[in-house]
Amino acid sequence: MAEGSPPASPGSISGPEQPRRGRPTGRLRQILLDTTPLREHREFRLLWFGQVVSGMGNQVTRIALPFQVYVLTGSTLAIGALVLAQLIPILVFSLGAGSVADAIDRRKVLVVTQIGMGLTSVALVVLALMPSPPLVAIFGVAFIAAGLSSVDGPTRSAAIPRLVSPSHLPAAIALNQLNFQAASVVGPAIGGLLLATVGLAGAYAVDVLSFGASLGALLVIGPLPPVGNVTRPGIAAIQEGLRYAADRRIILSTFAIDLVAMIFGMPTALFPVLALDVFRVGPIGVGLMAAAPGVGAFLGALLSGWVPRVQRTGRAVALAVIVWGLAIVAFGLATFSFPLALGFLAIAGAADVLSAVFRSTIIQLEAPDELRGRVMSIHMLVVTSGPRMGDLEATGVAALFGAQLSVVSGGLLCLVGVVAVARIFPELWRNVMPARG
Repeated sequence: MAEGSPPASPGSISGPEQPRRGRPTGRLRQILLDTTPLREHREFRLLWFGQVVSGMGNQVTRIALPFQVYVLTGSTLAIGALVLAQLIPILVFSLGAGSVADAIDRRKVLVVTQIGMGLTSVALVVLALMPSPPLVAIFGVAFIAAGLSSVDGPTRSAAIPRLVSPSHLPAAIALNQLNFQAASVVGPAIGGLLLATVGLAGAYAVDVLSFGASLGALLVIGPLPPVGNVTRPGIAAIQEGLRYAADRRIILSTFAIDLVAMIFGMPTALFPVLALDVFRVGPIGVGLMAAAPGVGAFLGALLSGWVPRVQRTGRAVALAVIVWGLAIVAFGLATFSFPLALGFLAIAGAADVLSAVFRSTIIQLEAPDELRGRVMSIHMLVVTSGPRMGDLEATGVAALFGAQLSVVSGGLLCLVGVVAVARIFPELWRNVMPARG
């Protein structure tokens, strides 16, 4: 982002080479992500770097869990059952988490969730060391971890505006996307290598250690008590947030189009099946497939400096989801070439992160401060439950018709869904926002 940097004065340039040196820097600043929040806000920087490490560990476990279940059972339906065990607590706890984030010291909430999630990873290490771990225990640990994560996510998002100045908030949101995508790139790749070398217990142990960085950062930053009009956590607070979101169709449209993309076009649960049975690339291939969308998303986030200048933000969301759906269809058809398939997953990841940035921009500009935790909890509910519902859809279709047809049909249904959302919510296509960069 180039805002805040004055144009060079021609009269102040003494030599002919200086304009040519200055132009690339200006162009790069318009394309590359603005890192000012990391430089100027110490507490945001600490939280951000702690989450980098913890996020990578979380991605290792995200790969290891379905791999463990598939190796134990050889069943795609068992993976679907694991997904269901992770989905239920998200649906149950996410909305309540938003009211908690608006009423209780957010740092304390995050400390509790990080300790709890670290203990669930310890439990997974113990289960992995058992010769025949019971599936019920694995599903139970996954259930608890998902419940804690459903509280951690909206609380962390709602804390960001308290750690940076208002003018730096858009850059901080983009940096969080970069953070998540970096973890999505490195974490699955590390996970695949760990599964192939030190096994499941070693992979889960790495996740346990990673929580130390996030917890350490939280203990260093200052308290984040609620400010302004505090609404007591409970049903009434949740209903207030739901009513606000329901009354704003532009916010509803962002939820709807993300659900379309994730439910029909998210093939993550099928990666173990595709890697082991279709591409025959082993556990390392599972990690590479999971990392490929993250590679594309990382590059998309890194080069998103132009995004704040887009005025038709809603139209940009729809176009990004169309690219996502097309890339997923191409991935499903590219079973003859593993490198090509990885390339299409990377394109899908780049489209996905741009959609996420545009959607977050719309929501953040629409939601007032006193309701941000609750609106973000609904947003997090959609973002986290959508992929799980997509995994259920993908594994169910794969069990009936095969993994490849599941991927291709899901991508096509995603494209149909974009058209449907645009017709139901014309506000999305017409949405125009002033240029901000």
